[in-house]
Amino acid sequence: MKRRYLRIYRKRRKKKTLILILICILLIGIAAAERIGYIDMEQFISDKQEAIPYQKVSKTAEENTEKYYYRQLPEEQKQVYREILEGVRNHTEEIYVHDTDADETNQIFRKLMKDQPDIFWCDGTATATTHKGTESYTVLKPKYFYTAKESQTMQTEITQAAAKWLAGLDADADEYQKILYVYEKIVDEVDYDESAPDNQNIYSIFVNRQSVCAGYSKATQYLLEQLGVFCTYVTGKTTEGGNHAWNLVKCNGDYYYVDTTWGDPVFQQEEGEEISRDTNQETDTSGNKTNISYDYMCCDDTQLFQTHILDKDTQMPECSKMDCNYYVVNGMYYTQYDAEQALGAMNQTIWTKKSATTFKFSDNAVYQQAHDDIFQKELAKAAQNLADYYGLSQVKYQYIDDPRLHKIVIFWQYS
Repeated sequence: MKRRYLRIYRKRRKKKTLILILICILLIGIAAAERIGYIDMEQFISDKQEAIPYQKVSKTAEENTEKYYYRQLPEEQKQVYREILEGVRNHTEEIYVHDTDADETNQIFRKLMKDQPDIFWCDGTATATTHKGTESYTVLKPKYFYTAKESQTMQTEITQAAAKWLAGLDADADEYQKILYVYEKIVDEVDYDESAPDNQNIYSIFVNRQSVCAGYSKATQYLLEQLGVFCTYVTGKTTEGGNHAWNLVKCNGDYYYVDTTWGDPVFQQEEGEEISRDTNQETDTSGNKTNISYDYMCCDDTQLFQTHILDKDTQMPECSKMDCNYYVVNGMYYTQYDAEQALGAMNQTIWTKKSATTFKFSDNAVYQQAHDDIFQKELAKAAQNLADYYGLSQVKYQYIDDPRLHKIVIFWQYS
């Protein structure tokens, strides 16, 4: 009995020893986990449940490097820009971003919309709410005008129309020719109409073909970016006080302003009478408008700021050259006045039976000198030449006299 008792005692002792060893191992493991930073599982699960669902970004940062407003942002705001862009392209209802300031998030969103003319299903209208806590963040809720499915169908229409428009461009066109082509194409294809649907986006341009300045400018940006020409969207006001939009482009290494909207004849005025599309609008045999204005086809700061005012928070590079302006390129720009040269320009137009003679003067002093001489002397001589050359008993012409833009345009009638 004694020996049996001893065996039982030893077995029990081994079990107690084993339990003590396991407890020691467990305690050592917990201590080691604390030393190397392991997180308690219960706390880890709780944190995972409360993780902030930030918008995932699939696009690389390099894809936006040519975007003007993106380039102006500090690095931390560029991350927010990319998060918003990803969310908007996916029609995400609530976009969680790494920003602790709702106003700043909204500003970034507005800049993004200026960079991205292809986003037509929203206009930059959104609500932003900042949530404060251990980790602060902002939730942006954009206003979408169309569902993802609707937008996809509309995008197909836009893509097809844009490709058709660009098909007529010479494959060897340089930067200036690309800008001019887009400028004239939009003016020819689109009617300015403040009541046009979707007039704040490019769908109104490529599909409805009726729009306002926002549509004109975003379409100019959209097409030039496809052609590899730098172009961005600019906002401000006119000197009359109305909100307005236009573009900044780069041509042959220099920056210029382009305002396609004001190239449309609806903005031109005959002395005391608007040349409207419904009355005196002129077209050539192909149906294209012939009295397009080119004052804002690559102009400098001096030209632009006579009629345009930038938004206060907008910083633009200096535009100091007129080399790529349409009137300069085509010999219609005058830095000094010569009466014989002016009469020669009008005669040349008449002999080649072109629709108009344009005089664009560099400043008000040259314009004033030219104005008096042309209207008091040289225009009458040219009109007589028109009558003699075509055997007309009566001469008719119209003209635009624009002292603000230092420009005189005479429209000749040949019958």
